[in-house]
Amino acid sequence: MARKYIGIDIGSTASKVCVLEEGSEPVFEVLPTGWNSKITAGIIKDDLKKRYGDIDDSAVVATGYGRISVDYADHVITEISCHGRGGYELIGRDCTIIDIGGQDTKYINVVNGRPVDFLMNDKCAAGTGKFIEVMANRLGLTIEELFELAEIGDPISISSLCTVFAESEVINYMGEGRSREDLASGVIDSVALKVATLVQRKEIQDTVIVTGGFSNNEFFASLLSKKLGKTVTAMPLGRYAGAYGAALLAREKDK
Repeated sequence: MARKYIGIDIGSTASKVCVLEEGSEPVFEVLPTGWNSKITAGIIKDDLKKRYGDIDDSAVVATGYGRISVDYADHVITEISCHGRGGYELIGRDCTIIDIGGQDTKYINVVNGRPVDFLMNDKCAAGTGKFIEVMANRLGLTIEELFELAEIGDPISISSLCTVFAESEVINYMGEGRSREDLASGVIDSVALKVATLVQRKEIQDTVIVTGGFSNNEFFASLLSKKLGKTVTAMPLGRYAGAYGAALLAREKDK
């Protein structure tokens, strides 16, 4: 049986798995992280055993927010290295990666498959997936519905840099009777602005891609394109960039 290379990316919101096997296409899986990363790591291990049998002969690399919880990993590698490697493989050339996670947003500049520079947002979650989740809940929408309404609304300015204060702004607008379309548009526009402001502090390559939970959203990528003055490409498999990079690094370290 061919040796398997497994990448596990335990994020704050979702956990992703990539399995590489010679002669086969990568296999990707995603599941909620839940409240305990160690329990999630155990669920992933059990699922891998059901699918592939004994994985003791596999090479495993863990990354992400809960990477230290994967006690069966052969190596633990930072998100920067894994997202850089995975994003490079997905697009096939040097690029700037914008990774929007549940708790943070990262800028990663990649040359020859390796990160050469990176930057993370401040501790506030205003430019992250958590902010969008909070605002969707406040508006009584799913995240998918929030993006759908945002496309047809006129953005209302949401200026607060703090999630709590920004939510208060939205509540005030709701009290004024503003439409959900305009509020949704304002929320997504404010996230795009905060992400663009972060990225513009660094060098931006001609190829820019999005990874993370919203990586396949064409509307969000188009907003970022306008704010950065660069074409930003949505990536259908972008949410798996960290796990994919971890699996690729597991294979490289195995040689």
